[in-house]
Amino acid sequence: MAPLTISSTLKLPTGQEMPLLGLGVYKNDDPYPACEAALKCGYKHIDTAEMYGNEKTVGDAVKASGIPRESLFITSKVWSGGDKTANTVQQSLKNLDLGYINLYLIHAGHGGKEHRLKTWKTLTEFAGPDKPLRAIGVSNYSPRHLEEIREAGLPMPAVNQIELHPFDQQKPIVDYCKKHNIVVSAYCPLVRGAFDNSVLQELSKEYNKTPAQVLVRWSLQRGFIPLPKSSNPERVRSNADIYDFELSDAAMAKLDALDKGDAGAISWNPIDVD
Repeated sequence: MAPLTISSTLKLPTGQEMPLLGLGVYKNDDPYPACEAALKCGYKHIDTAEMYGNEKTVGDAVKASGIPRESLFITSKVWSGGDKTANTVQQSLKNLDLGYINLYLIHAGHGGKEHRLKTWKTLTEFAGPDKPLRAIGVSNYSPRHLEEIREAGLPMPAVNQIELHPFDQQKPIVDYCKKHNIVVSAYCPLVRGAFDNSVLQELSKEYNKTPAQVLVRWSLQRGFIPLPKSSNPERVRSNADIYDFELSDAAMAKLDALDKGDAGAISWNPIDVD
């Protein structure tokens, strides 16, 4: 594979270039220091959500960075959806105050098929190259949820954001997304700091890298877009120090072999909701 850098991107079906590495800000009541550190060391992608309650702070950090808006990629998400979708989109745009949002996701598939499709249809009305939402996608969607969109004859999501790491590789979802040209974004790529696995420790020593750096590198080499989260500026910088090494095929195989399927999930992972 071509050498990766912190500026590496992946082209979405919409034509937008999505940075391969993003900063997650879930459960971070004050993400300003983390965002500031991330933007200073080269991150170009921040992932927030309406439900996180920190969109405004993310927007403030982005504006204060002095980085041109067109150089950055901001993701957010709608939580409740349905009849509230349009109002939520407008509120997210107001909170962030960045002119537009690069990617806007349905946060999860709760509410049933009719609710999901109503939410998705509303998002399509806001989406386009010159519209407030430049691209739209979903999160925590299984192939069944994605098929609902396809069977309804609606535009397919540009991205599906799911829990994804060596212990829960979500292969059926990943395979479906690859088949239908849907980019896969990985939350919880650091398995919430559960680094005591012997393989992870072995590779950390072999490459003289932290377990977190090994995990982020695995995700990138698998073609995913990892969203490592930390509220600690030093860890934010460390998580991006992954471009001076490449995991060998043998190392990748060792990590691939850790997959436990759904039993390996460490987050809420609501991929099977009705």
